[in-house]
Amino acid sequence: MTDSNLPQGRDSLTDDLLWRGLIQDSTGLDELRELLDGGSTTFYVGFDPTAPSLHIGNLMQVVMARRLQQAGHRPLLLVGGATGQIGDPKESAERTLNPPEVIAGWVERIREQLSPFVTYTGENAAQLVNNLDWTGEMSVVEFLRDVGKHFPVNKMLAREVVKARLETGISYTEFSYQLLQANDYFELHRRHGCRLQYGGSDQWGNITAGVDYIRRRGAGPVEAFTTPLVTKADGTKFGKSETGTVWLDPQMTSPYAFYQFWVNADDRDVSRYLRYFSFRSREELEELEKATAERPQARLAQRALAEELTTLVHGERETAQAVAASQALFGRGSLDELAPETLRAALTEAGLVHLDELPDVAGLLKESGLVPSMKEARRVIAEGGAYVNNTRISEVDATVSADDLLHGRYLVLRRGKRSFAGVELRG
Repeated sequence: MTDSNLPQGRDSLTDDLLWRGLIQDSTGLDELRELLDGGSTTFYVGFDPTAPSLHIGNLMQVVMARRLQQAGHRPLLLVGGATGQIGDPKESAERTLNPPEVIAGWVERIREQLSPFVTYTGENAAQLVNNLDWTGEMSVVEFLRDVGKHFPVNKMLAREVVKARLETGISYTEFSYQLLQANDYFELHRRHGCRLQYGGSDQWGNITAGVDYIRRRGAGPVEAFTTPLVTKADGTKFGKSETGTVWLDPQMTSPYAFYQFWVNADDRDVSRYLRYFSFRSREELEELEKATAERPQARLAQRALAEELTTLVHGERETAQAVAASQALFGRGSLDELAPETLRAALTEAGLVHLDELPDVAGLLKESGLVPSMKEARRVIAEGGAYVNNTRISEVDATVSADDLLHGRYLVLRRGKRSFAGVELRG
């Protein structure tokens, strides 16, 4: 499996990753280049089931797995059925331990989510693995003798997150997480010939502990690198929106909301996001950056990124619906062609009001919050700035009926060109 979108004849894979800013730390750039630009290498990346879904904070690692496989390397996607029961230490406080049966359910959901991003056939076929398969078989004595004796406590105490927790307290459970992750790398190296691990830069201590542990066990050589943590220009955490975390599960974050997250990316961030997440070539990205700089109001980069990633995560049909909804809500397409779930998701993002009965249009504008008063509502209507289902309303005492409801229950209200809200009739 090769990637026709990677720059051909100019940049190697390593050069391309460096240009995109995707390599922050590594065990050695020369050694990494030898692995990535040579023959096929087996690599692994891990995901702990700390929630029922991955979120877009995980997307960097998911996309990287796809990128490396398309360049000819073999992915091992690890879902932490064991490490998910322990939890990587946080700087703030001890994690809440979820019941094993809950974690087991999350493991299966995340394994299913990872499946569409890589290919499971061919010479470099991906494989899903679960660290509970080998960790669960170990006794406490085996763990302490075979794993624990290779970890100097002074080095473990030097981890930034551990030092931050020493005064407030850290349990032995979380303190031991590093040993479990390091043993994962050893087992994957032993069982599958894995020679490369990567993860987010916050995992650097755990990752290098694995590299060092393999060396201490007399195995290897193995390498590792980290990707940068993705942040926003305003300093807020990537993946957070006004309504919370942006999940990959369509039941937790709708495809429309997912699409809108990227469309609304800050101009200061979008070029960086494109390099991180897009599979377009360097030449295509540079052309897109130039076009966006010339016409920033068109948001060409944001739309390109939103369409590419929504298609990758949710498929072409949901992407087409999200694009159609974005256009239709502002009067540039047909509302009748939107699926009810897409329409509801879009209106929920804008602000969806639930009513038991329908007042007149002026009352709808007020109830939806588009205007502060009935007086203002009538003024907006009189001046031609009120729309119901993209139809301009010109009579101040205009009403709507059940026949006007989209899918028998929704109305799209708009004030002017850009302010809109939704109404859902109960019952």
